[in-house]
Amino acid sequence: MEPITQGMTGAAVEDIQERLCSIGYSIDETERERQEFGISTATAVTHFRLDQGLSLGQDVDSETWVTLVDESYKMGDRTLYLRLPNFHGADVRQLQHCLNILGFSAGEVDGFYGPHTEAAVKQFQESIGELPDGMAFPVTFDAIERLHHVWAGKPASGPHPLGSMGFARAANVLENVSISITAEDPISRNVAGRVWNLASATNDKSGLDIVESPQHRRPGDRAVLVLATTPLKDGESVPNVVVDDPNTLPMRIKTACESSMEDVPVVRIELSPGGANDNGTFTVSDAQTYAVMLLDAICTAFNA
Repeated sequence: MEPITQGMTGAAVEDIQERLCSIGYSIDETERERQEFGISTATAVTHFRLDQGLSLGQDVDSETWVTLVDESYKMGDRTLYLRLPNFHGADVRQLQHCLNILGFSAGEVDGFYGPHTEAAVKQFQESIGELPDGMAFPVTFDAIERLHHVWAGKPASGPHPLGSMGFARAANVLENVSISITAEDPISRNVAGRVWNLASATNDKSGLDIVESPQHRRPGDRAVLVLATTPLKDGESVPNVVVDDPNTLPMRIKTACESSMEDVPVVRIELSPGGANDNGTFTVSDAQTYAVMLLDAICTAFNA
């Protein structure tokens, strides 16, 4: 494209001015009304180029224009998915920012929709019961926006797990929060029983209890957690959190519950017994390890 320079007027100048103003640069109102590339527009372009690490100048050349378009995207303006070249822009950075804080590691917040970001989107989609296809559609953005109170104002340098709860705080959570837990198979029922035993030992007034199925939840329950050892079947649409990274598990459980549209969220927690030992067996020690990890994550997730 031919550079757009000081002294020019018209729709192209108006577009540049609108984009610069939308991302925080100031332009004289008279210049905007006249669609005129005047002194304040040139100053805004100069600052933009400096901020973006572009070469010094006040003209809008091809590189500046492409960068300006990328920077003026807001999350939800377009569907994002993995492609070559990668989608790039401010909307991708905001998506990475939110996913990292919510416990779904998108890696470095670099504004490129690459494999790590796609994997994080898939994990988030699965956790809220969406089809985990890695394509960020309006439904995905709406779910993230409903969690605005969780991620807004937080730094975006990486995942921010809530950390280990500690005995005293866990006891307080268990006494004040009612949670039902159930299971789909013998292994996960074993783990659920151990979670209940640990909860009861932590606080004899524990609000965590075992129920036969999600339909048997108790009045006043904050959530129903369904333990399972198998992946979701094709076509199933249930919030599903995989127990892989213990550091981000509390935040992923919290995200799955808070993104639910149900009054009492039902969240499936998928254990990975095959990965417990190299030979694929699942020992008593494995069950107890899962129980301790899950109880800590549950208490951390529901800590008000």
